[in-house]
Amino acid sequence: QVQLVESGGGLVQAGASLRLSCVASGRTTFSSYSMGWFRQAPGKEREFVTAISWGGLGTLYADSVKGRFTISRDNAKNTVYLQMNSLKPEDTAVYYCSATPYSTGLLAPDRYHYWGQGTQVTVSS
Repeated sequence: QVQLVESGGGLVQAGASLRLSCVASGRTTFSSYSMGWFRQAPGKEREFVTAISWGGLGTLYADSVKGRFTISRDNAKNTVYLQMNSLKPEDTAVYYCSATPYSTGLLAPDRYHYWGQGTQVTVSS
């Protein structure tokens, strides 16, 4: 079992930055999981944002955030980060951290076994 707890969300103006953190705990090895961030806006389906491989060398980004968001991980701290720059109102959503033992198919939510409770990000225009 893996427990995930996100933090760092908030209300910001367009153009601002936020850094989300997700701390993993439980009877497992954090470094054996690929980690992902998804988001869900009101009335919309959960969508893929970004993912990072076990060792942190491989990353994937949705086209909508490429060049603005950066995912990273610190396996010594059991933590994955999402640095979000140049935020736009359309980035407003609940952001979820997720973990999967797989290294492929990381864009699909159903590949992830564990999910955090989510953190709200609101970007005003």
